[in-house]
This record gives sequence, C-alpha cells and structure tokens, in this order.
Amino acid sequence: MRKALNLARRGLGKTRPNPMVGALIVRDGEIIGQGYHRRYGGDHAEIIATRDAKGDMSGATLYVTLEPCCHQGKKTPPCLDALLKYNLERVVIGTVDPNPQVNGKSIEVLRERGVETKVGVLSEECYRLNEVYFKYIQTGIPFVTLKFAQTLDGRIASTTGDSRWISSEPSLKLAHRLRSFHDAVLVGVGTVLRDDPQLTVRQVKGRNPIRIVTDSRLRIPLNSKILGDQEIAPTIIATTSQADRGKSSALMQMGIEILMVGEDKEGEVDLEDLLKKLGQRDFSSILVEGGATLITSLIRQELADRFIVILAPKIMGKGIDAVGDLGISDVERALKLSLVKTYRSGEDLVIEARPEVDRG
Repeated sequence: MRKALNLARRGLGKTRPNPMVGALIVRDGEIIGQGYHRRYGGDHAEIIATRDAKGDMSGATLYVTLEPCCHQGKKTPPCLDALLKYNLERVVIGTVDPNPQVNGKSIEVLRERGVETKVGVLSEECYRLNEVYFKYIQTGIPFVTLKFAQTLDGRIASTTGDSRWISSEPSLKLAHRLRSFHDAVLVGVGTVLRDDPQLTVRQVKGRNPIRIVTDSRLRIPLNSKILGDQEIAPTIIATTSQADRGKSSALMQMGIEILMVGEDKEGEVDLEDLLKKLGQRDFSSILVEGGATLITSLIRQELADRFIVILAPKIMGKGIDAVGDLGISDVERALKLSLVKTYRSGEDLVIEARPEVDRG
C-alpha cells in the first residue's frame, strides 16, 4: 500500500477534480502490474495496472489506495466492471470513496462475487492524500489552504507595507508550485493595492489557477497586473451590491468576471457565501495568499482547512501582523493546530498544519 501511495502522488496537480489513486497487482509475492491516475480524463489507476500486468492475474491481489469506482464517469467507464473480469482473489483498499455514487458499493459487490476484500489499510495516509477531494465531495465546499510568509516575530510586512521579499528564493518557487496544485488563488483587494501581484505560475512548470479577488466596493485599479493575461489566467472579482456600477461595467468590458455575493455584518464580502458559490462552480481547492484581513477573517470563521506558514529567519519589530485579532482573550480558546510536517526551504522553515479541534 505504501508503494501504491507513492505511485498515486505522481498525479499531484494533474487529476483534479478527481482523486489521486495508485494501484499494484501482486501474485506470489511479486509485483506484476502497477499504475496511477495520471491526469483528469485519463484511465484510472486500476485499469493502468491491469494493462501493465505481466501474465495471468487469476488469484492475484490488487492493492489500491481508494475504493474502485462503480459508476460511469464523465470521462471514464467504471473500474469495477473491468476488475471483475480478471478473477482476482483478493482486493486490499486504503479507504472508502465517499462519492455517493460509490461509497462502499464496489466493496459490497466484490464481496458478493467472492473476492476477499480488506478495507482500511494505511487509511489515514490514504485519506490525507486526497483530503481536498474528500472535503469537496462530502460538503460541496472547496478545501481552503492559507499560505503566508512571515518573520519569526509574526510580521508579513513592514509598517510601510513592504513585504518583498520576506522569504527566500526557494520559498518563492514553493509558492508558485502551490498555485499550480490549486483550482484558484484568492487574495483581498488590499493585497492587490499594496503589492500589485500577477498570481500566475512562472517559476515552475504547471497550470495557472483562476485568480479571485475579494473587493466589496470595487476599489481595484483598472491597470492592476491581475487584470492582465486573461487568456492564460482568468480573474474573478467577488463583490457586493455596494460595487460601483460604472466600475463593474468597465471591468466586464475588459473580460473580467464579476461575481456578486452576499455581505457580512461589516458590509464586506461574505466569505462563506463566496466559498459556497465557488463550490457550485466545481472549484475544489482554494489557495489563499493574503492579506492579513482576509486570512484573519477565514480563521475567525473557521473556514481554513490547512495552513502553510513559511518562517523566515528575520526579525521585523513593528509591522503588519500575519493574523489579526481573533477575539481570543483566553489562551485555552486559542486555535489548536496539528502539525503535519515541517521542512526547510532555502533558509526558511515551512510548517504545514491543520486545525485540530473546534474552538467553540
């Protein structure tokens, strides 16, 4: 199963909105076939593994990280029908597929057909591999990752707003790589006004995400870089009924999509409503790159699923905090995080973590 997981990871950033899946076929203790889901619309891991298999598969064991599909997809036929033709003796599955069209149905059929079926091998690792897919398929809400670079004393910019460059060159490449793995990159209009970012993938190979800006009153300048290159990276501006109609018309004439969402109690873009609308449009993963106001709001509303924090070995002193006021006065109510991993990126330290428990 660990080998199957390693195979599955090769599809990172290429299979969405489908999950990453790896599969191995073993007979007499020897791997005779293997495969992974390489790209959306392509053959699934199990089918590739059967085509790769050498010799008769009768009596063999299939190891697969996710329950095989049993329904006709948009691009591919059900894997289960194909697998049943090969007279496999045993199927070992990492985790159940929560898709309502699957969700244990394939496991039930395999067992009814007399195939020994074991479920839950390395289940936590298999779940973590496809946590984006699992959240989206179960809730219809995109998986939200907050990514920011900060100094050791928690600043993302100086008192003047200067933030270039807090992190190292390898960390900038990491940021571009993360963009290529997500459906969309989200920033607040304050980040556009301060940094004028492009938010495209340039330092690594990969596809550009859709660029989204929260801007309740359409303060975005018409010459902003994020409004350019629409043919390679479209931009959506999420705004409210407070938006200037003339500005809205000018943006639409430039090919910018204006997405109307509700307002929160402060009159700003309602982030929960925005995420629901994006989920309805098949966005399964969102990378949030700032600024502090947007990051703080997402944390306060418990809408963040993952944190990727880049710690630069620098001390700023006074400056802009990475996270603002969360209304927490008691240490016991602090948001507890579960560390997933830490690693070096140039001179920086990268921490990946997830909310551990409900603060309520």
